[in-house]
Amino acid sequence: MEYFNFHTHQFTNQADVLELVNQYPKEFDASIAFYSIGIHPWYIEENRIDADLKIIEEKLQTENCLAIGECGLDKRIDIPLELQILVFEQQLALAEKFKKPVVIHCVAAFQEVIEIRKRLKITVPMIIHGFSKNKQVAEQLITAGFYLSFGKYLLKNPDLKTVFQNVPNDRFFLETDTMEETIQQVYQLASEYKKLELKELKSIISSNCKSVFG
Repeated sequence: MEYFNFHTHQFTNQADVLELVNQYPKEFDASIAFYSIGIHPWYIEENRIDADLKIIEEKLQTENCLAIGECGLDKRIDIPLELQILVFEQQLALAEKFKKPVVIHCVAAFQEVIEIRKRLKITVPMIIHGFSKNKQVAEQLITAGFYLSFGKYLLKNPDLKTVFQNVPNDRFFLETDTMEETIQQVYQLASEYKKLELKELKSIISSNCKSVFG
């Protein structure tokens, strides 16, 4: 593996990239090599929750399923936060049961996510994908034990440069999510920001992969 794409919605099947492709229970694609699977807060359907959780539990027991998610909390949508929390906590219970890391979608609910991790005594790695917030939020999350994954906003928002530079090297990943740009482009910018040779950056992310995915 030359590159690791921590979170993507597009399976590009490049020989030198290990992609953690986001999958949904009701649209599962068995041809994807490695994936995460979860109930995204945007797509919670009350009449499907139990069926979706059952599919997730089945997939978590396979080798190709590397993580649960993306799942989490989003205060900018109409789905009641109480329901989002319930579904998120059910997925965290599965993550603990099968010892799988968690890919987290979080919008305007970082304090709640930190509180849930602490209250439920979650021991598996939890990674906030698509991080775009300030240094204070990044520090709070890292202190609370989270990893941060950067991609789209790192390329589009120059203010994230210093935030990213301050994230410890053993606590970040890189991703493309839904954007057109490639993981190679994200690595290139990240290596410039961190003042690292591309080879060093690859080695750091490879080491973080081993810590999180075993």
